Amino acid sequence: MNSGFRFFLSALLLTFAGLPVACTRNSGRPQEIAYVSAPQVFLRDRVAQVYNKTGTVKNGDRVQVLDRERRFVHVRTDSGAEGWLEQRYLVPEKVFTEFQQLQSQEKTAPVQATGVTRNDTNMHVDPGRETEHLYLLPQGTKISILKRATAEKGAAEPMVHPVPVNGKQPGKAAAPPMEDWWLIRDQQGHVGWVLSRMVDIDVPLDIAQYAEGQRIVAFFVLNEVNDDDKKVPQYLMVLTEPKDGMPFDFNQIRVFTWNVRRHRYETAYREHDLDGVLPVTVSQENFDKEGVLPVFIARVKDEQGNVIERKYKMNTPIVRRVLAPGEEPPNVAARKKKKRRYE
Repeated sequence: MNSGFRFFLSALLLTFAGLPVACTRNSGRPQEIAYVSAPQVFLRDRVAQVYNKTGTVKNGDRVQVLDRERRFVHVRTDSGAEGWLEQRYLVPEKVFTEFQQLQSQEKTAPVQATGVTRNDTNMHVDPGRETEHLYLLPQGTKISILKRATAEKGAAEPMVHPVPVNGKQPGKAAAPPMEDWWLIRDQQGHVGWVLSRMVDIDVPLDIAQYAEGQRIVAFFVLNEVNDDDKKVPQYLMVLTEPKDGMPFDFNQIRVFTWNVRRHRYETAYREHDLDGVLPVTVSQENFDKEGVLPVFIARVKDEQGNVIERKYKMNTPIVRRVLAPGEEPPNVAARKKKKRRYE
């Protein structure tokens, strides 16, 4: 065996000897997964101003992180395409997991209203502009509204009272402005929080015109009545003050029934000054001689801050409270409350 062949054989053995070590090192590296938070991003073959496109990823796509360089990340898609994209278009797997958990937690949450997005809107994992977001809803997306929350308006600075000129101590910082957020479910089943002002509640115009300047929070079809050859829905509407940051989800409820003689909606019931908490639920219940009637339950806070349920039934066009055992009629409870106020 000549010296040249021995040198070649030795080099070949060293090459194969090094392979298991390299494989072991790579296999021990934890796999990093991320998700695309932008509507659409092109993958590039290099980090440079001039590059070739190697693929495309869309909002919600799962990618494996292979490498990082400055603000760019080298990724591989589930279909096998590889390329570089900017870090700002990705969120970590932890964010995706939190959205999955939120979706599981709220899978049975009753829908309070339907709506449509005014503009392209981010879905956040928590209420607040600075919280993590993943899914982006295009303008005109139809959604279901589940709950409400408030969060500080992140872009604003706390307001401070001016210093009085009479030498008194300066006033304390005013409470920061608050914004309303909706917990929503999109048509793909994703659940997340969106800024409420980015959503138009899809209330039928026939009853929306009776809002009287108040903000509609939720609406429900209680039942339908026959008017000649058509069926007309009768509605429960839930309303609140026309501004963000209120300490209640709603403070008014109204029921609209259809007058078959005059062929128009009329207000059958209204109640104000409620410290209401979503969700409101609608069902049916058998009331013996009255038969099966529409029923709705409004959750409100009492004077001690405890959340209690108030049940109502509608025997068109009459709406009445259904009292729980031991519960006093509303007029008796109101008189007692008024008496305590002046004692």
